[in-house]
Amino acid sequence: MEVFKLDIKEYILETGRRARAAARLMARADTDTKNRALEAIARIILEREEALLEANQLDVHTATESGLDMAMLDRLELTSMRIHAMADGLRQVAQLEDPIGKVTELKARPSGIKVGQMRVPLGVIGIIYESRPNVTADAAGLCLKSGNATILRGGSEALHSNQAIATCIRDGLKTAGLPEDAVQVIETTDRAAVGELLRMPEYVDVIVPRGGKGLIERVSAEARMPVIKHLDGVCHVYIDEHANLDQAVSIAYNAKTQRYGTCNTMESLLVHQAVAKDVLEQLGPMFAGAGVEIRGCERSRKILPDIMVATDEDYYTEYLAPILSLKIVDSLDEAIDHIETYGSHHTDSIVTEDEANAQRFLREVDSSSVMVNASTRFADGYEYGLGAEIGISTDKFHARGPVGLEGLTSQKYIVIGDGQIRT
Repeated sequence: MEVFKLDIKEYILETGRRARAAARLMARADTDTKNRALEAIARIILEREEALLEANQLDVHTATESGLDMAMLDRLELTSMRIHAMADGLRQVAQLEDPIGKVTELKARPSGIKVGQMRVPLGVIGIIYESRPNVTADAAGLCLKSGNATILRGGSEALHSNQAIATCIRDGLKTAGLPEDAVQVIETTDRAAVGELLRMPEYVDVIVPRGGKGLIERVSAEARMPVIKHLDGVCHVYIDEHANLDQAVSIAYNAKTQRYGTCNTMESLLVHQAVAKDVLEQLGPMFAGAGVEIRGCERSRKILPDIMVATDEDYYTEYLAPILSLKIVDSLDEAIDHIETYGSHHTDSIVTEDEANAQRFLREVDSSSVMVNASTRFADGYEYGLGAEIGISTDKFHARGPVGLEGLTSQKYIVIGDGQIRT
């Protein structure tokens, strides 16, 4: 609940000033102190599980009444399992190696100086996100461990949940003796706050948008600082002619149905014509039983006559819903071409027992995560051993794929001398 009537611009500027001051303190915090804070936050989150669930139910009720779609409601909802996963993620981050201060490639030069690189925090990271309240804890944990301060702006639909989690984070930071301003959650739902946040590069070093395409496009267009982002998650599974068919069926079903509203959910299934009949006669009834609507090419409709016709637009679409586009292809080349044409460079997987085809797919598919014989749902910071993720980047600079600790750092050159002067 908003309890202030401040000028939005001044409020965001003051938040930025406090974050910049906290970032200087965080940059010099030692590993043990940061880990104590992470453990304290995890403990407090579990101790306050009932309060977090109550706050979340207020948000879910309001969102349901306002007609929020099912995918967004799924992202918004906290359960006991998700709360425990938040705490587990924080503890996993605490166990990770601290990258800050690590020096690499310290090499002697002919002049006698030694030149190397030191990993350092980015500074202040702004994160703008929708629905998922777990992002509040995940983002705070990663920014904390990587020595950054962060400003979090969640969606209005998750206001009560985010503020309840923010209280846990502040109390954990205080317990460890770190500045509470190292993690600030914007308390106003006024959309003008986003615009102000995007216009203060003197206080915010990088922005990470997590949400729908509209949000990410706006942030990319308006931000005056670098942005770490992905626009769409049009993820593919390609079942090769040399696939283990039992694996193929299991992977494709899991990639689509394990959870519908996530960016790493399979949206398009490609099947080699040599195995299409065997595969689709198994998968068709399985998807139908799960309530998944299939939109397929003409060849696939000869095998599954009850499915809808796929349009060109269907192959471009990130549904975030129980809808799947389907296409039968004649070759690996056609599959790769299809992914390049319709994909979003997020996550794509091949199911095959042919090593040469697997290696070609890994080399030639230009996505942030490329997989062999695994569900696209594994494209996740927690599953990759990053502890959690700040987001997934489909950019090629500065970070790509799930962004964990290293993605929230930079490197600076350091020079060690013994009185050398340049002649």
